[in-house]
Amino acid sequence: MTAYFVTGTDTGVGKTLVSCALLHALARRHPRVVGMKPVAAGLVQTPDGWDSEDAIALRAASTVGVPPALDNPVRLPDPLSPHLAAERAGTRIDIPHLVACQRELAQHADAMVVEGAGGFLVPLSPEHTGADLAQALGLPVLLVVGLRLGCLNHALLSAEAIRARGLPLAGWVANRIDPGMAAADDNIAFLRQRLGAPLLADIAHSAAPDFRTVPIELP
Repeated sequence: MTAYFVTGTDTGVGKTLVSCALLHALARRHPRVVGMKPVAAGLVQTPDGWDSEDAIALRAASTVGVPPALDNPVRLPDPLSPHLAAERAGTRIDIPHLVACQRELAQHADAMVVEGAGGFLVPLSPEHTGADLAQALGLPVLLVVGLRLGCLNHALLSAEAIRARGLPLAGWVANRIDPGMAAADDNIAFLRQRLGAPLLADIAHSAAPDFRTVPIELP
């Protein structure tokens, strides 16, 4: 089965957009594609109850339906770092349980995209981070770089942390989240030289991005 773990240089850099675009691209090669959001912090009211906007978007880009307990096993009400949101909710994020859900979900799909929470080292508990989850899953990683001042440092540190866990950096995406960023093209050129992984997409800034129009290349 084809599967990827999507992480970002920070929160709010477009991981969900990229994950959905990747699912859309994978669906051209595979009949059954599914997205997974293991941990979501911050929920919205829907006609069916409280849910994660990220998980809702991933489901819209998937071609198979699965129980929410599999594609979004941890849903935390507060939009905080997951370890704090879990503490407020009176629960703990259990990595072996998340891995078990991913393994079971894989039985329903030919291709899968797993979207992490926040950045690569976001805390999931006092002891563990998103890097521990990524390492336990053992999937190739795609890094979403939010183009804004400071992104070079964030991108290089993220790539270093990914490789330190023994995970392949399968590719990266430049997402122009700050339309006023100076020297954005120069920043992308620098990262193309330094990240040591292919640039899969250069996403133009948009107030209402549509994953179906993002021209992403598959790793």
